[in-house]
Amino acid sequence: MQNPMVLSAVLALAIGAAGSATAAPRPPQIPASATAAVADPARPAADVARDADRKPAEMLAFSEVKPGAVVAELLPGGGYFTRLFAKAVGPKGQVYAVLPESAAKAEKPPAVNAIAADPAYGNVKVVFADFAKMPLPAKADIVWTSLNYHDLHLPRMNLDVAAVNRAIFAALKPGGLYVIVDHAAAAGTGLDVPEKLHRIDPTIVRKEVEAVGFKFDGESQVLRHTADDHSKGPFDPAIRGHTDQFAYRFRKPK
Repeated sequence: MQNPMVLSAVLALAIGAAGSATAAPRPPQIPASATAAVADPARPAADVARDADRKPAEMLAFSEVKPGAVVAELLPGGGYFTRLFAKAVGPKGQVYAVLPESAAKAEKPPAVNAIAADPAYGNVKVVFADFAKMPLPAKADIVWTSLNYHDLHLPRMNLDVAAVNRAIFAALKPGGLYVIVDHAAAAGTGLDVPEKLHRIDPTIVRKEVEAVGFKFDGESQVLRHTADDHSKGPFDPAIRGHTDQFAYRFRKPK
């Protein structure tokens, strides 16, 4: 005769395993501030058209952007996320759009200049900075860069990436977040890929960021595309808008 206690333990384990196998993953919790930012009627139609690919509400939630927060956006490009951050942090928050010093002297002004000049985004300030020093006007709650981390490795940027990551570490408040979204390169590929395909192996990113003191804090899968074989660049018409992208969140220890 078998021990009833043993039978009960086995049954409990079996039920637990079955429940784990059938339980659906919990949907991301989207805060009201993120929903309102995405619904902002002032957003350009071209930005809205990209929402299906870029998943802005999920990314704002993943980045833990809250009203009143200070967000530093490294290399903001056309300002897709700049506008979203500005609305998500609200009038008591601040968004620093951080560009290299050379951009201040460029023949064509950065697109984000026009956003900062728009009264609807009065909490956006453009900062031209030495990336190895990152002299922000105030400590940030979040440093964000989207589809640009690989650019830090381009020869024309002439950057010491470790120094950049150290400067970002110093620019954050204790407990602050460093969020990186980028086009994934195939596992095991090297640092020639950023120049060739504008992608980077996520393993490299994690190793570089953790090396300066950050702790890995989470990953989002909402931008992953398993059909992407990582052989084409993001501007290739066959894959544009559907590249496999990783989203990593790192935290500065308190």
